[in-house]
Amino acid sequence: MKSYIVGVGMTKFEKPESRDWQYWDMVKEAGGAALADAGVDYGLVEQVPVGYCFQPSTAGQRAAYELGLTGVPVYNVNNNCATGSTALMMARQFVQGGISDCVLAVGFEKMKRGALGGGADGGDFKTSPVARHYGIMAAAHGFEMSPPTAQIFGNAAREHMERYGTTPAQLAAVGAKNHRHSANNPNAQFQDVYTVEEVLAAKTIHDPLTKLQCSPTSDGAAAALVVSERFVVAHGLHDKAVEIVAQAMTTDTEASFGGSCIDVVGKPMTAAAARRVYEDSGLGIEDVDVVELHDCFSVNELLTYEALGMCADGASGKLVESGATTYGGRWVVNPSGGLISKGHPLGATGLAQAAELVWQLRGQAGARQVPAARVGLAHNIGLGGAAVVTLLRR
Repeated sequence: MKSYIVGVGMTKFEKPESRDWQYWDMVKEAGGAALADAGVDYGLVEQVPVGYCFQPSTAGQRAAYELGLTGVPVYNVNNNCATGSTALMMARQFVQGGISDCVLAVGFEKMKRGALGGGADGGDFKTSPVARHYGIMAAAHGFEMSPPTAQIFGNAAREHMERYGTTPAQLAAVGAKNHRHSANNPNAQFQDVYTVEEVLAAKTIHDPLTKLQCSPTSDGAAAALVVSERFVVAHGLHDKAVEIVAQAMTTDTEASFGGSCIDVVGKPMTAAAARRVYEDSGLGIEDVDVVELHDCFSVNELLTYEALGMCADGASGKLVESGATTYGGRWVVNPSGGLISKGHPLGATGLAQAAELVWQLRGQAGARQVPAARVGLAHNIGLGGAAVVTLLRR
């Protein structure tokens, strides 16, 4: 059975502690916007997967109750940075499997200021779910006194530079591009524009990554209403509907733990998920017009170009430098500003990507509209690990 997104919504992504709101306020705003976009009453929603990482159990219920007290099942979803797309995948599976006709996927995060920790949450690092991943990094590169997530991705960047000759300027070009794109996104946490030189001159977080190549902690929420084809027909939603053509999630395999930070941060997972989506849809990266991908750090955008088949291994630095991934190029990647500039409230990120693509494919993206966009691809990845690739078509 086919599944469609007929409504999307999101809050502006904010710097933590800069706005007086609670996570349920975020969900009321984003979820209400998605329902209003579709013109569908919450009473028609049959299931609600809610994604988040930093709130207690059943926070999903507390948040969803702001939309209505209808007694529908609410599922609390936590899959690290891939949480939002995991909630979306659950919604699609409910619809595609014929279990439900109308499902609201929601994701939110209320975060603290400062860099994310390594995943141990102040406890014994040996019990952390990502201890094995950081063990790979430590064995190859040691462990420095920089933020752990920046460190593991920064070391992946070092490997890419050593292996393929990728330059600091090419990494900085990702940050400059995404900050430039966010200038046209009123929902973005940052809307400042920087040159490559300014990105390079920013504070170093973990060499070669500077602050302007790293996603910030953020508060915010996003939502998508996923429905069946018969629901679209019954409610006259053809003008709103964007089809989820294919979607795949992969987790770590032995390829992740071969000793390279490039692999341990998820490139093999992404490549496997992309292959499955291409096979299931009959479409390829050559059919895609617009991409929202997980640029938690600039290097991850480069790694994802390669994993999605946009270029050969090692050629991603030259790809971004050529202008192929911005307006006027072959694809527009992260027209929203991506995680680096739009912000990264973990539970909301994957659903915010979906919202951006729906607006792009409907022609509703305003000043950041990708001309004649018909096929969009979203990529959301979480260390520890999960990679979700979603293909959307208008």
